[in-house]
Amino acid sequence: LERFLARQLRVSPHVLGHSKAHVGRVVAELVRAAKAQGLQPGPLALSLRGDFVRIGSAYEQHKVRSPDCFDILVPLRLPPHLEPQPRRADGLGPCGAFVCGLRARDGWTRRCRPFAEGFCLELQGCSHLSSGLVLRWFQGHLQRCLGAVRYRLQERCRVSLSACPGQPPTLRILPCSDYVCCHISMAVRLIPAIPLGDALYLTALPPEGPHGSLAPEALWGLNASRHEQRLLGWLKEQAPAASCHLKCLQILKGLRDLRRHGLEEPFCSQWGRVLSSYLLKTALFSLLLQGPLEAWDERFLVERLEDLVLYLRDCLRKQVLMDFFLGNTSIPEAVALPRFLKEAAPVNLLSAFDGPTLDLVAFQLISTWIQAPHIIRMYSSPRYLRPVPTP
Repeated sequence: LERFLARQLRVSPHVLGHSKAHVGRVVAELVRAAKAQGLQPGPLALSLRGDFVRIGSAYEQHKVRSPDCFDILVPLRLPPHLEPQPRRADGLGPCGAFVCGLRARDGWTRRCRPFAEGFCLELQGCSHLSSGLVLRWFQGHLQRCLGAVRYRLQERCRVSLSACPGQPPTLRILPCSDYVCCHISMAVRLIPAIPLGDALYLTALPPEGPHGSLAPEALWGLNASRHEQRLLGWLKEQAPAASCHLKCLQILKGLRDLRRHGLEEPFCSQWGRVLSSYLLKTALFSLLLQGPLEAWDERFLVERLEDLVLYLRDCLRKQVLMDFFLGNTSIPEAVALPRFLKEAAPVNLLSAFDGPTLDLVAFQLISTWIQAPHIIRMYSSPRYLRPVPTP
């Protein structure tokens, strides 16, 4: 397992540091240009706030394989009179996720008709901010601003913007020769985000969500990535200096990706959706706080990794793994959570999947752990080491 981590999963800190610095400079230029060109008179304009938030495994020290993909939240500035309205309690929205609507106050849409017609839609008789309309505006706005950035950065790199319907735009960065020592082309997913305060954001739901009578575009998903980063920072301070908790997460993600190669559709896609990186990280958080952190010294790597696999197996069999932050009263007081998270309704991350699927994933997970040396040897050739697209 250590050799698998060192040879196939671990990212060079030198390469990752160069890549993150380069991504930060390019995104800062683009956001600055987009904010400058998006300023409009009056309080009823949609614009960029002017900053960006780095999220994801690349900034949490558990990225695997190649440092070529990054996630960035781009906060937007909205007009007032849009208030968040959590919707899980009334059964609206996809299962296994906390969703929230941004409802316009009564009478506001009549006074602000241009904004309402351009960015809102009706849901249950009330006007709600549409994530789809905001996403389309965001894509077009960045595309219009790309010319200025491309001109300023032409000596450093070549940049382009690509977008798929319903997905956040992706900024492609190809460094010029001799500028970045690593010469890695990078893909940066730019995610428009609605600030809720207290380092919480709302982001558009993925397009594969169920489409029923409810208009999915009227709902937003909750993003608490900054609080995940704060918890990881607190764990780093409390755990032994040579803690293996991030190694366990990296190895489990690597085994999950290797095991995909031996699975057939549709179960292959279900395997990746059930064992998403967010779910694996949630299981790790829950297990870490159940026992003494001294037990996570790297001398006990195999034991702790087996504990994590067995904990996941039990969660899959019981069909229950609760979101770590929503309504959780057992989080250490040192990790201060905003009131919005504390009072939110708990969410079962596995409620979107049926029992037979979860049982099959649990069986394959144990099988993968038992056969880990064989799977690593079998799928370690270059043809299998290409990046696997994440659902």
